[in-house]
Amino acid sequence: MMNRLNTLKIAIRLLLMMTFLTGILYPALVTVIAQFLFPASANGRLIKQNNQFIGSQWIGQSFTSERYFWGRPSATEPFPYNAMNSSGSNFSAMNPLFLAAVQHRIDILKKMDPKKQIAIPVDLVTASASGLDPEISPYAAIYQAPRIAKIRNIPEQEVLMLIQQLTIPRYLNILGEPRINVLQLNLALDHYKVTHA
Repeated sequence: MMNRLNTLKIAIRLLLMMTFLTGILYPALVTVIAQFLFPASANGRLIKQNNQFIGSQWIGQSFTSERYFWGRPSATEPFPYNAMNSSGSNFSAMNPLFLAAVQHRIDILKKMDPKKQIAIPVDLVTASASGLDPEISPYAAIYQAPRIAKIRNIPEQEVLMLIQQLTIPRYLNILGEPRINVLQLNLALDHYKVTHA
């Protein structure tokens, strides 16, 4: 009986110690170090404009206006790019619901430019596993450039130059894929309008 009581006391002490170490001390230490060494990253790489936070470099936003570049679709619930509910649809590539969602997105893109014959980029019609992607491929941006140029009355070559300037290359030229942050691209578009109007 005494042996069991001692074992129980040791177990409770170990539980309290580990709870303090891994549940309080370690997270607090990591937070302090991150805030000191990498404050922008630790706070989500927030983007500020006119002293107001308008978004994050790491979480996508829903752009639906024809005047803006559209990002990768989001499958989060109850609204797109919900950071509190990061998830994909988890449908297989042959699931009828998945195929219907992709076809719906294709129809919207074709409606915007019915004469366009080039292939629609896959990242404009399929959601990612997280549902939060803030970036698209350069091809997805180039695909949308004629629509943007026409609606904003900007030379298409200027839009393509913006895309080229904001394209993030592969890390160390070997890891990942070239990509463009949609929010930053749309902000640059708005800035172009102001400075070149």
